[in-house]
Amino acid sequence: MTGAVVLVLAAFLACAVEAVEALTIVLAVGLTRGWRSTMTGVVAAAAALSVIVAVLGPALTLIPLNALRLVVGALLLVFGLQWLRKAILRAAGIKATHDEEAIYRRQVSDADAATPTDAGIDWYAFTVAFKGVLLEGLEVAFIVLTFGANQGSIGLAAAGAAAAVVVVVAVGCAVRGPLARVPENALKYVVGLMLTTFGTFWAAEGAGAHWPGGDAALPAVFALVTAAALILTRQLRTPQAAVRAATAVGVEGVNR
Repeated sequence: MTGAVVLVLAAFLACAVEAVEALTIVLAVGLTRGWRSTMTGVVAAAAALSVIVAVLGPALTLIPLNALRLVVGALLLVFGLQWLRKAILRAAGIKATHDEEAIYRRQVSDADAATPTDAGIDWYAFTVAFKGVLLEGLEVAFIVLTFGANQGSIGLAAAGAAAAVVVVVAVGCAVRGPLARVPENALKYVVGLMLTTFGTFWAAEGAGAHWPGGDAALPAVFALVTAAALILTRQLRTPQAAVRAATAVGVEGVNR
């Protein structure tokens, strides 16, 4: 039960972060260049992601469980530690925080400056929307497939991801603007912790280790990873770091 709850929660939070970023791009392009070509790009990206999931999902289930857990655990550790490293640096004030409003303004400016089209499809709007949704969606697909395959429930992970997409899109359409109030940097911190926890847990199991209590050990692993991350954040948080973050305007603020 614990594993299933954490699985859905991890998929939901990770997908919510990616959905916010994809929606920011789509809204900026759609409101500036028009919705026809933008939505065509979104649909095309969604179709490509569906094919990827349909092909890779069944293939993952054919891999022996221990080998799958070892490989996926190692990949999740790499993936999760990247998220966690950036989140710790942002929380410590060394790296500028992710600013959806700045990204939105940049996307609008780029869309305004692009060459207009007289008729037919607007390839600029199509390409930007397609790329944004596909790239963010690939990260979601990776999480859904790896989490779901390891727990034997791709459908459960997909349900968490789908719920996040529905919530983010509904809110985004209602406000018709970037979701600047979503605590995205905090979400990335939590998702980085969860991915690192699952990566550690599954990689150890795949290597032959046995956790006391099985899946019930997940909260303990999460607590240890969280404690280590908070200690690192505290140690890195210095007045000099705060000054560097305050002067890091624009460019770094829109990097992930």
